[in-house]
Amino acid sequence: MSKKLLGWDELPMGGVPPFPSTEYETGTWKVFKPILNEDKCTKCFKCWQYCPEFTIHIEWDESGKRPKRFYIDHTYCKGCGICAQVCPVNAIEMVLEGEEEK
Repeated sequence: MSKKLLGWDELPMGGVPPFPSTEYETGTWKVFKPILNEDKCTKCFKCWQYCPEFTIHIEWDESGKRPKRFYIDHTYCKGCGICAQVCPVNAIEMVLEGEEEK
């Protein structure tokens, strides 16, 4: 008898995918790329918390107690857009890959 797989809404909180993209460089095939506007960022941690691929990183201040800045590692980011959706101040914009330089 086969085991029933849980749907996304049935998974327990804190579940971790078995093979996050940090194991493989998956950032080269995305269509959309998140661009973080550091001036708008309130450092609320929502993007970091919801990123399914652990590609949002935190640079801490000298004390190690307060976040200095957040940044996205585009080498592994798949461009899913979850970070942009959960950002309460719209500090992350999804743009077409390659369009951000124009």
